[in-house]
Amino acid sequence: MKGFSKNLLVFFNNGFMTEQAWDQEIEAITDILRITDSPEQFCIATELVDRNRITSKSKKILKEASHFRLRPFRFLINKN
Repeated sequence: MKGFSKNLLVFFNNGFMTEQAWDQEIEAITDILRITDSPEQFCIATELVDRNRITSKSKKILKEASHFRLRPFRFLINKN
């Protein structure tokens, strides 16, 4: 979990787990999240709407997403 800061709450309903089994489960979940929570995947799943235009260009999406608040008339829309 080095270099990856994310709050994660996991519930298991399989009784008692050893410390080693617990660490393996958390590492597996962290690896999955590391792949799916990347900027590239964010750009694939998001479109930027700017008044009358819709773009899927990664550079523009990441630039707009870096703002604390989106500028007026700009919307990030999830394709899912």
